[in-house]
Amino acid sequence: MVSGRIVGIHISEKKGTIKTPVGAVEVTPLGLTGDAHAGRWHRQVSLLDAAAVKKFTTTQDAVVAPGEFAENLLTEGISLSRAAPLDRIIIGNNVELEVTQIGKECHGSGCSVSQRVGTCLMPHEGIFARVVTPGLVRVGDPAELVERPLIIHIVTLSDRAAAGEYEDQSGPRISSLVSTHFASTRWHLAIERTILPDDPERLRNLLIGDKNALTDVVITTGGTGLGPRDITPDVVQSLADDEIPGIMDFVRLTYGARNPAALLSRSIAAVMGNTLVFALPGSVRAVEEYCTEMLKVLEHAILMRHGIGH
Repeated sequence: MVSGRIVGIHISEKKGTIKTPVGAVEVTPLGLTGDAHAGRWHRQVSLLDAAAVKKFTTTQDAVVAPGEFAENLLTEGISLSRAAPLDRIIIGNNVELEVTQIGKECHGSGCSVSQRVGTCLMPHEGIFARVVTPGLVRVGDPAELVERPLIIHIVTLSDRAAAGEYEDQSGPRISSLVSTHFASTRWHLAIERTILPDDPERLRNLLIGDKNALTDVVITTGGTGLGPRDITPDVVQSLADDEIPGIMDFVRLTYGARNPAALLSRSIAAVMGNTLVFALPGSVRAVEEYCTEMLKVLEHAILMRHGIGH
């Protein structure tokens, strides 16, 4: 939790225009009262860090009027550069915002700062949010950034690994690939790892627990073949609210052209509540192939489950 305060509030009746400073504003479920960007979408409120504005004006030797970046809220002490999607920003006694987007495309010819200076701050430093709890916001109100971990649970299904007869290699490889992918992002990654035998009841209980705990992503490895103990897809399918067949079909067909045995995999992707589940084969080579494709769309899938990014 990082604390600071609101040092500026700006609104405008039309999009693409410089916003006007005000001392206070009513935040409704749609955004700031009187602001053109309020509405039923994911960018209801825009925020900038005052420290980033100061650095920009110093570096560019430019004078920028309050609201000229089209920011609704100017903050101090929060360190918005740490903000990640789904983090919360608490203002005053009760106003709560949820971060939905980091940066955006500059209006270019419609941006007064970009026209004058040749560059703009919002594409890199702008934070966009939607309203969770409405209320009144005043200049000087305390504000804090509450970071939300992105929880990814990696589960290895293997009788031998669970018995200590075999060193799990695919689980650690998934962990490494996921960590590398998210290292260059804003997400606050938290990885959990579990090894289970090929026991349908234990897997079922684990998945139900992850769903109830609002775990973001579960990635299993092992138990997706045709053997009598390969139970992973059956358990996932029995708990799924929806399946996501495209990604697994694509991987099977893409890599099956080179290795026909890959076409025998019963890998499955599904949704349980807001938890995404990806059941991958058990070999290191297979998890590398699947993760290569899966990680390309994972962040978008997470945001979609939260009603963002459609």
